[in-house]
Amino acid sequence: MNRDMIIRTALAGVLAAGVSIGATAFAQDAKGMEKCWGVAKAGKNDCGSNKTAHSCAGQSKKNYDPNDFKAVKAGTCEKMGGSLTQGEPGRLAKQKMG
Repeated sequence: MNRDMIIRTALAGVLAAGVSIGATAFAQDAKGMEKCWGVAKAGKNDCGSNKTAHSCAGQSKKNYDPNDFKAVKAGTCEKMGGSLTQGEPGRLAKQKMG
């Protein structure tokens, strides 16, 4: 392997680890909050998943993306039209898409 390939491989591993750590860190730090998928407007998300083209806060490009979440008070997500399941569009996203 040449030097450039080693650097690229190492960088890809670091970036992939950062995405998964970012989403997990939220769950550990946010007492009384829940991840509400599909309610964030573009640029207003708190984080994303490994299925998005970005790793975290404020980087979403699409309104109501079911793979981006916003932290909301526990028990309020579904009332505001979001989903508690990553990748599953909530009521709000379905209304905006259709």
